[in-house]
Amino acid sequence: MHSSELSELSLAELKQLQKDIARALKTVEARRISEARAELEAKAQELGVSLEAILGTPMARKKSMPAEPKYCHPENTALTWSGRGRRPAWIIEHEDKGGSRDDFLIR
Repeated sequence: MHSSELSELSLAELKQLQKDIARALKTVEARRISEARAELEAKAQELGVSLEAILGTPMARKKSMPAEPKYCHPENTALTWSGRGRRPAWIIEHEDKGGSRDDFLIR
């Protein structure tokens, strides 16, 4: 299709053409991936191994470990804070009174 033909199309027709092209691109990409996978599986079978054995399993995303507590409430040891994220009310209150958060450091 030449640009002169495109300029004759209405906005609705151009948008529909855009959708059709996007759909066609997805179809072509999916077909190419499928063909590549089949080709790789055939080669792996020829070598006597599975494609999964060659590629390995997808790496699972590591879950981050919770941070170790760095500060502890002096009266209630169940209340701790790692120093990350939002400050707990007992730290804010102590700092507002002029205290230092170092007063609550776990040693």
